[in-house]
Amino acid sequence: MVDELDPENFTNIPEKDESEDDDVVEFVFNDDGEEDIKATLKKLRKDLRDAKAKEMEYLTNWQRERADFVNYKKEDTTRLSRVKEIATEQFVEELLPVLDAYDMAFANKDAWEKVEKNWRMGVEYIHAQLLKVLAENGVAPIDTKIGDTFDHNLHESIETIETDEQSKDHTIASITQSGYRLKDRIIRPARVKTFQKN
Repeated sequence: MVDELDPENFTNIPEKDESEDDDVVEFVFNDDGEEDIKATLKKLRKDLRDAKAKEMEYLTNWQRERADFVNYKKEDTTRLSRVKEIATEQFVEELLPVLDAYDMAFANKDAWEKVEKNWRMGVEYIHAQLLKVLAENGVAPIDTKIGDTFDHNLHESIETIETDEQSKDHTIASITQSGYRLKDRIIRPARVKTFQKN
């Protein structure tokens, strides 16, 4: 028979970690050494309230951090979109002289028709491809025709031509340079000559 009180039987029992008792006191005792049920219950309720408050604090902080991260992602997406739009706008502004050169070549119809047909068709095809790529990136020429009413948001008048006809007043007499827009933004207004009634 094994003696239960023999110290050798307790060699495998882990020692108690005294730091565990520092944080949690489950029972409250009165002066007689007996457990004070009311005081213990009051203490446990306070501990529960404190734990719930701490849990709510952690949850609130986590939700705040999550919301901050979501807002950061939205701002970052908006910023990247704006950077892309600015880069596209700058690139298109650098391409405008090339587009103007095409316009000047095509404007002189007599000289253009004299160019060898296959070469002319190749240049027109390249021009069409360039306009297609620009259109896919939100760039489009401003639709301007002779006789349209002058709109200072879309057109820049470089010269006025006097007219006696009331119907021509503030209309476009000729287009000297095409205008372009990037989505809703005007990159360059169309440069035009306008009629003005005497």
